[in-house]
Amino acid sequence: MTLTDRLITEIEQEASNTKKILECVPEDKFDWQPHEKSMTLKQLATHIAQLQAMTSLTLRHADYLDLALAEQSQVSTTADLVNVMEDGLKNSIEALKEAQDDEFRKNWELRFGDKVLMKMSKLDFIRKMGMNHIVHHRGQLSVYLRLLNVPIPGMYGPSADEK
Repeated sequence: MTLTDRLITEIEQEASNTKKILECVPEDKFDWQPHEKSMTLKQLATHIAQLQAMTSLTLRHADYLDLALAEQSQVSTTADLVNVMEDGLKNSIEALKEAQDDEFRKNWELRFGDKVLMKMSKLDFIRKMGMNHIVHHRGQLSVYLRLLNVPIPGMYGPSADEK
């Protein structure tokens, strides 16, 4: 199994879990936030949905991505969240299938204007920001949903809400 095959398998497995939890996000609670310093439910869920495209953005932007210039997805419904996530997944899988192994070793930067936020190999960035970062925020989203009494789907086995 090639590196690309392994990444695709893992991204697809994790995307299945991400889709399950995004489908639980109640539209009528989009503006809710657990604390004044926290993102709203809609902001967090949108961020998670958009992160699914990070692998594509990493592979298709030669040297860096400037978040100051990045487009933000317009989300009005739970279905929009899922669509943004699925589009990002599709683009990321396509980008992985097109990538040559040497592409993963190239250095890459995430910027906000002139400020470099991160610099690492494309492979490391895909793993850390395109995959691990989603899992981190998915856990955060599960806490938001628990506080709203929304049943949580199992990610790696049944949840307390599933039998």
